[in-house]
Amino acid sequence: MSRNWRDIIIGPEASVQQAWEAIDKGAMQIALVVDHTGHLTGTVTDGDIRRAMLRGRGMDVQITEVMNANPVTGLAEETRESWQRTMHRHSLRHLPILDTQGNVVDLVQYSMPLEPERTTPVVIMAGGLGTRLRPLTEATPKPMIPVGPKPVLETIIENFAEQGFINIYLCLNYKGEMIRAHFGDGRRFGVNITYLQEDRRLGTAGALSLLPLRPDEPVIVMNGDLLTKVDFVRLLDFHRQQGFVATMAMREHQQQVPYGVLKIGDGYVVQELVEKPVERYYVNAGIYILDPQTLDLVPDQKFYDMPTLFNTLMDRGHKVGGFPLRDYWVDIGRLEDLERASAEFTEMFG
Repeated sequence: MSRNWRDIIIGPEASVQQAWEAIDKGAMQIALVVDHTGHLTGTVTDGDIRRAMLRGRGMDVQITEVMNANPVTGLAEETRESWQRTMHRHSLRHLPILDTQGNVVDLVQYSMPLEPERTTPVVIMAGGLGTRLRPLTEATPKPMIPVGPKPVLETIIENFAEQGFINIYLCLNYKGEMIRAHFGDGRRFGVNITYLQEDRRLGTAGALSLLPLRPDEPVIVMNGDLLTKVDFVRLLDFHRQQGFVATMAMREHQQQVPYGVLKIGDGYVVQELVEKPVERYYVNAGIYILDPQTLDLVPDQKFYDMPTLFNTLMDRGHKVGGFPLRDYWVDIGRLEDLERASAEFTEMFG
């Protein structure tokens, strides 16, 4: 039996039976679903197939009906330590490794990593009005809305604590007193919490001017309405390894064009016709890593948002990067997304 990961690649048109044969051949309990361009479409394990059969799905159905279409992955630019952390956090036995185009270049196996304590400052923006969630936010600030058995902000802080991050700064505005009353100094959550109080709306970057001291290491900044399994150590390592002054986490978004798309050359000659193509592009995921010097660009207690900061850095010739997330991620800013996160909480966070 082969341990070559290329032996476990199947196309999205493959059947469950063909996937099962690939899993058996590879002897790794997993198959990779890859399209004709080499882009990872999904993964399927022997457990996925067994669960599908228990639901009455036959071996002749297409694998896209059974596979995990949003698998956790690693990046080729990362270290093996980062890959191992990712597998540990998600209880995975294997991790597909992707290049910058999302194509599979390797498959690594799990071994147990260690978790040290970290002093990296973490700034969580928790002052939003939550207007899209009214009337839920008329009496409760958005970060305190329950998702599962606890407020979403509590899950965020516990996630940081589990990864060793102990220095948390909470930026408050709307109904901030409720957040202070719930979290206190943070000791019962295993962290140290410092509050940054906005007297007026300062935007997604402006509140950074309230930090009491200029940090001497990169800062993690995150919106306080995100439910996610992101590995922040992995993100921080990537930022440092690539030499970026600022890194923005990004999500791949797919959108199918409902029409045939034409590529037109000179003289209106049709060069290509693609029927209902799928367009892929990256969107801002609301999580950032900022080197200390970037904070010098943030005006003192004035409205300033992250897109402005990133665009200013790029205009000045600084190296700015994007980190593609494949981890679980939901922005609860809309009612339908809040309901989805609530339904998925137990499965994702136990």
